[in-house]
Amino acid sequence: MIKKLIMMASLLMLTLQTMALSPWKKGAFETGKYRNLFVEMGYKQADVDAKVKEVFNDVFRGPNKVYFEVGDTMGYVSDVKNHDARTEGMSYGMMVAVQFGEKDIFDRLWRWSKKYMQHQSGIRKGYFAWSCKTDGTRNSDGAASDGELYFVTALIFASNRWGNDTGINYKAEAQNVLNCIQPKEYTPEPRSGGFGGFGPQQQGPQKMYLIDPETQLITFTPDGFGQRFTDPSYHIPAFYEVWAKWADDGRSAYWNECAQKSRAFLHKCINEKTGLNGDQCQYDGSEMQMPRFPGVPQRPQGEAPRRNGNNNFRYDSWRVPMNITLDYEWSCADGAWQRQYGETIQNFLYSQGINTFVDQYRTDGTLPEGNEILQAGGFRKLRHSIGLVATSAAASMLCSHSKSKEFVDALWNAKHEPFEDGYFDAYYDGLLRLFAFMHLSGNYRIITPQK
Repeated sequence: MIKKLIMMASLLMLTLQTMALSPWKKGAFETGKYRNLFVEMGYKQADVDAKVKEVFNDVFRGPNKVYFEVGDTMGYVSDVKNHDARTEGMSYGMMVAVQFGEKDIFDRLWRWSKKYMQHQSGIRKGYFAWSCKTDGTRNSDGAASDGELYFVTALIFASNRWGNDTGINYKAEAQNVLNCIQPKEYTPEPRSGGFGGFGPQQQGPQKMYLIDPETQLITFTPDGFGQRFTDPSYHIPAFYEVWAKWADDGRSAYWNECAQKSRAFLHKCINEKTGLNGDQCQYDGSEMQMPRFPGVPQRPQGEAPRRNGNNNFRYDSWRVPMNITLDYEWSCADGAWQRQYGETIQNFLYSQGINTFVDQYRTDGTLPEGNEILQAGGFRKLRHSIGLVATSAAASMLCSHSKSKEFVDALWNAKHEPFEDGYFDAYYDGLLRLFAFMHLSGNYRIITPQK
């Protein structure tokens, strides 16, 4: 009898494990349901709730928090190691706040963003300066397109959750941004490029747009040199579906087309063998080419060309597994390819060691060298960063193979603390860690209009 009970218990455990490794085949737009992979894998609901609260508090309330309140009505999220506030972090903070029903945090972040970051007039009206000092002084006037992407989606969710008559008309603010990001002609100011003003200076009238009109793909920056290419980590097709459903801006068909184009683009820019992509790439998915700037001497004949590190998988690229996971959870419109992608990138990282894979690679899986390695916080070093531990674990939502549980366990057990050399990133690592816990616990949701 005891032997029979043991066998039955073993079969039950095997069944539960199999269930935990079976991605859902329909998205939340259709079902309204969200998967808690932690619980499916045997973690207790109470422990999951406590862990998610702990990770949230690490970002917003703990000793290493990156959220700071200003007076009675405003607040900002800071990239502490770089002493600034970025549209990336501000819009991420708003998305997290609306997901957890933290209206005061959301409203504070929006007020700060609108006062200090958003251009209220001029050629950039409606866009946001991508980086400001923590006192609100702008480090750059140009925008980074992912900020606008998140701002709009978070504002629509706020409208759906809280309505538009509690002091901020969230939907009107989202519609204003959507109207302002449509193509418009402008004459560049001297060195007025987008993300830091890099690249060659363009002459004569130009057009500014968040979405490239020809390809319907999001730009790296919505002006200057940066709108000639894109960033794979800016592609979140399901966000466009949110805009199509609830922005009420008269462009629903267009936004749905953008979602389809974005999914097709991801097929092209990701290495089929490793699942890795470059930080930036051309709109056709091909690698970035080193531009020849006027007045810059050409390399001596026979000298090997310098590698373009932007073609490598590094900090921006960490977000791609998480973004594809979000699109799968919400829409599942490209499910077969996304499931294959999830297992491909996990297989590659697993081959590098579940506890030792590093945070930067060339897309073929080889290691970058020298100045190819993008520095952070004054360090130029390859690490086993918790940000990538987090996003690769989030991709377990896509996977059927047994390795995916090891990625989830690795995230659960990982400690967000300084490395031996003192490097610590409370901001980017912390936010990606929080997003991953939201995904895996079923707490990253489509917020529909309240009845």
